[in-house]
Amino acid sequence: MTSARRRTAAAAREPPGNSKVIQTDRVDLAVRNELLRLSAPFRISGHVFEVSPVTLVTLRRGLCVGRGEAAGVYYNHDAPADMLRTIEGLREVIEAGMTRAELREVLPPGGARNAIDCALWELEARLADVPAWQLAGMSRPHALLTTFTVGADEPRVMAEKARNYTHARAIKLKLTGEVDLDIDRLHAVREMRPDAWIGVDANQGYVPDTLSKLLPALVDNRVSLLEQPCRRGCESELEGVDRTVPIAADESILHLRELEERAHWFDVVNIKLDKCGGLTEGLMMAKRARELGKRVMVGNMVGTSLAMAPAFILGQYCDIVDLDGPVFLEKDRTPGVVYADGHVDCPPNVWGSPDVDA
Repeated sequence: MTSARRRTAAAAREPPGNSKVIQTDRVDLAVRNELLRLSAPFRISGHVFEVSPVTLVTLRRGLCVGRGEAAGVYYNHDAPADMLRTIEGLREVIEAGMTRAELREVLPPGGARNAIDCALWELEARLADVPAWQLAGMSRPHALLTTFTVGADEPRVMAEKARNYTHARAIKLKLTGEVDLDIDRLHAVREMRPDAWIGVDANQGYVPDTLSKLLPALVDNRVSLLEQPCRRGCESELEGVDRTVPIAADESILHLRELEERAHWFDVVNIKLDKCGGLTEGLMMAKRARELGKRVMVGNMVGTSLAMAPAFILGQYCDIVDLDGPVFLEKDRTPGVVYADGHVDCPPNVWGSPDVDA
């Protein structure tokens, strides 16, 4: 271990989320946008995605490099073009040696902060000569059971896609708020996959009248999770709603402050690094959600394995894992996360390990 790395190793044992781990001194920042192409159009309530633009941040100090990838939050007007401008506007303070705690003071939650935060985590890991999971204060990560998502389509098409996920043990279905069609989708997929854990994601597509019609069908089809039925800002519509099927917040809770304000409406909190602004706040949210008696889920925007890897660390603390983003891409980064037997695993050389070439 080099002398510089020895000096940082002790500090690296600070608790998770503590940015005193590394005072980075000066670093070199590189930032660019990339356009990821999906292998097929992907439909959710109100949107069809064919490409996924992302922002890639690289921080370099000497021979040590840290990387972060972020897609932003499309429904919050948080797009990579704006993220790129935001990061370039902070170039001077980033290159002066910004810590993760300082980053949380300078930037609001969102994609720009996520890309920088994750790059800082990997840079710190390499400077400290320890893996990022050790900086986070956890045991060695293990493979996680993950959901595999079926985009909204005709019932028979969704059933066929669910059947083709032969290795999947858990499947998440995208619904659109068209209640009769959504119920047909549920029936078709459950008939095709009687063995699978099934969750559904409404992406804000439901109002009280249609939700009341959907709920019995969820029970009849042994659905284990209902994600984001209501519109963001309309959480009070969930007052008195039957909770036989647990309800998860996605769009309704973006970051730590909103967790405090809105967790009481939900049973499960879906944490995404793009929403909350990085692994630092993601870990804080997971801890706080547990304190509030909520189950914890980790999700993702469509991205490469470079975006999944920090979320994989967060996933070690979660009850439900949805880290299937690279499955939808024409091409993932190499090396990448590995999908096998319904699980996702992240080899050390993907992100966050010392002495691995970027």
